[in-house]
This record gives sequence, C-alpha cells and structure tokens, in this order.
Amino acid sequence: MNRLLDYLKIGPVFAYFLRVFRKPNPNDPSSFNLRMMHGINRISIVMFLFCLTVMAVRACTR
Repeated sequence: MNRLLDYLKIGPVFAYFLRVFRKPNPNDPSSFNLRMMHGINRISIVMFLFCLTVMAVRACTR
C-alpha cells in the first residue's frame, strides 16, 4: 500500500510546473536546445490546462 501511495504523489508534478515557468537564472549555462525544450514544455502545459478547462465547461453546461 505504501508503494502505491508513492506512485500517486503529485507534489513533484507541481514542483516541475513551477520550475518550468520560473524565470531562468542568468548564471546557469543553457544551450539553445534546452531553451527550446522548456519553451515547448510551457506551450504544451498551457494547451493541456486550456483543454481541461474547455472540457470542464462543456461537462457543466450539458
């Protein structure tokens, strides 16, 4: 049962969201590929949250 609860923890997910949307540290070295990867992740997270909102509104209005 304890292993199952370890798999269901969502704290690391929210920590990742905060880390992706945080302003980058100018002292950390970053490459073009890393910046593009984080940019695409931001776009996909925003699209996912938008779609969840649309689905929730549609479910409530039916």
